[in-house]
Amino acid sequence: MSRSALPLNAIHAFLVTARHLNLTRAASELCITQGAVSRKIAALESWLGFALFERHARGLHLTDQGAALLPELQQGFNLLVNATEKASRSNASIRLKAPTCAMRWLVPRLVALEQQRPDIHVALTTTLDHASQLENFDAAIVFGTPPAGAIPLFAERLTPVLASSVPAPRHVSELAKFTFLHPTGDTRDWQLWLSAQAEQLPMARNQHFATMDLAISAAIQGFGVTVADITLVENDLANGRLIAPFAASVATGASYSLLQRAEKDAPPFLPQLVAWLCQPQNETHSSLLAGLP
Repeated sequence: MSRSALPLNAIHAFLVTARHLNLTRAASELCITQGAVSRKIAALESWLGFALFERHARGLHLTDQGAALLPELQQGFNLLVNATEKASRSNASIRLKAPTCAMRWLVPRLVALEQQRPDIHVALTTTLDHASQLENFDAAIVFGTPPAGAIPLFAERLTPVLASSVPAPRHVSELAKFTFLHPTGDTRDWQLWLSAQAEQLPMARNQHFATMDLAISAAIQGFGVTVADITLVENDLANGRLIAPFAASVATGASYSLLQRAEKDAPPFLPQLVAWLCQPQNETHSSLLAGLP
């Protein structure tokens, strides 16, 4: 064996065998045969130029040179293991799954987290399945009825929003002149809000979208008026992309919540990500709902 090649596998076999002083138990821990363990130790002895073990009828004994070498090899091998584990943890990504409708709320928080904690890497996957579970992810945001063990994030509350460039209605009845943008294939969200206002309006022009995020984007472009969750549009309201002409909102009974992998199976920094996403909002919803005088 070349002197330039440090036989790390053979050193590992020596350390395990020295701990057990038994080839059978060492082979079991290393998941190789006894013969393979013997060959690795023989290779290391050849590389070192001296014997490490004495074979006796009742088992193995370390030679004087083997016993003298053992503590330093243990220390060095532990340093290697710790260094590689540390490097692996620092590059590990947290696999997060979220429905597309939550992106307006989630993405700004992930950007802010990356700015404050660049050592935390989040691999985001979006889905149209609002109620999907963890599957092979480390954390998942779900929408609807919170699953068992989920951490609540925020409850859905709807209010009409439209582009700030569009003349805003002063009364609910004036909504009838707009194109109604629906976050779903039916009209249930709009009907829920209108019923809470004791209003029945003709909906002459309608556009339906697959997600609330798409309906919100269409509203920002001036395509019409949509009902949107006030938490999802808080940044759009604060930045003036949207206005909410009416202060009234209605709870749908659904909510956004967070599932996370069990602690024993969790990647590094998952608790920090969960704490970040669950922290209280900096601005109240009411301050963002700028009603007309």
